[in-house]
Amino acid sequence: MSPSERLILAPSQRRPAVLEVIRSARHRLILSVFRCQDFAILDEIADARARGVRVTALLTPSAKNWDKRLQDLGMLLQSMGVEMTRYAGEQAKYHAKYMVADDETALVASLNFTPKCFDRTCDFILSTTDPSVVTGLTALFDADRARPPLPLPDTLGPRLLVGPEMARDRFTQLIASAQRQIRIIDHRVRDSQIVRLLQERERAGVEVQILGQGDLAGLTSHGKLLLIDDQVAVFGSASLARPSLNQRREVAVTVADPALVCQLSEYFTQLASRTPGGTETASAARAADDLEEDEPEL
Repeated sequence: MSPSERLILAPSQRRPAVLEVIRSARHRLILSVFRCQDFAILDEIADARARGVRVTALLTPSAKNWDKRLQDLGMLLQSMGVEMTRYAGEQAKYHAKYMVADDETALVASLNFTPKCFDRTCDFILSTTDPSVVTGLTALFDADRARPPLPLPDTLGPRLLVGPEMARDRFTQLIASAQRQIRIIDHRVRDSQIVRLLQERERAGVEVQILGQGDLAGLTSHGKLLLIDDQVAVFGSASLARPSLNQRREVAVTVADPALVCQLSEYFTQLASRTPGGTETASAARAADDLEEDEPEL
């Protein structure tokens, strides 16, 4: 059977999509958590435990203004019977957002499991049964929750972009490959190498469009998307800023299915047409490598 995939973009569809994956689990559910305070999600995790699902969670060691809440979240998950581990690797933060149910269905997202991200942000979710994604995320999760964490698995597959080990090289290759158009949704396009490369591609005749900070058609900019020539898309937790490329565990997924890429392309066009000021060019991007950045509290 061919793998099935679907994109979830509309805020009204995000929470149901996450709940669907949790509800589908019958044996094992793994989830990476940066922030989580949505009661519907927490209740569904508790229900999964109640029906005998082994639930394993990997929490970031820190998040801006969230130290106390991370401690409380960890204790809450443990009280449910969740096998909870705080990431102990070299990366400053475990910023990845993904889950896998029963080694069958994976969800890769750019959002946190919070009411703000479910209702008011520009974010992206991919639900997939692609074995390479499912297997790769499971291997990454198991390696990262080991004490000490193990090296990056060699079974990640071609579609997963995992930072910081792979992020800079893969993003550089994708941007350099563009022949006609680069479109970006990212409120942190600030890494000096990436900015220079975008400007080089622009000077070579490639159209570069960036939707950055602020209001995107009534939604708060949060999720990160890269579209290359309307042929391949990448989205997930990784931004084009030095902390994200060099210092954090990030996970993004590549999408090359023409129908899904078209869906993302149309979504970008709709956002750009309804965003005050529209898109920026690469020449307007400003590098800020020395800026200590953290994700806003969303």
